[in-house]
Amino acid sequence: METQLSWDESRAQDIIASKTGLEGPLLPILHELQETFGYVDARAVGLIAGALNVSRAEVFGTLSFYKDFKRQKPLGRTIKLCRAEACQARGAEDLAERFEQATGCRIDGGFHGGVEVETVYCLGNCALGPNALYDGEIFGALTDEALAALHARAAREGAAR
Repeated sequence: METQLSWDESRAQDIIASKTGLEGPLLPILHELQETFGYVDARAVGLIAGALNVSRAEVFGTLSFYKDFKRQKPLGRTIKLCRAEACQARGAEDLAERFEQATGCRIDGGFHGGVEVETVYCLGNCALGPNALYDGEIFGALTDEALAALHARAAREGAAR
């Protein structure tokens, strides 16, 4: 994973300016801000609104609508666990329940021990479910052991940041 920068208004303005010429620039701006800083700082809302000549409410509405956009600096690392129908058919719900019991980490319950496990719906690897996404890599055919190992890796890597 690329090291993320601390919030820098000048860098954020550069990102916004680099995307304003695109058709439908709001989502690309939000994505690049998140990729650069690990979240979209509240101060970016006014910067984006001004640059795109839209209301702050429109920017905030888009930012808050999409679950993948974070509005505060992450407290650790995130594992995204697919719980869509294909993964459910391959045991994702039972896997999730056993994981929660074994670790005490509640899925969609925020950070626990420096790791957040959140639900997503479809990672596009349906034939090899259940699946998880971590640090841009898809992990398929998850077992209890594989998910526990992934969780331990995320905890180690989060502590090393």
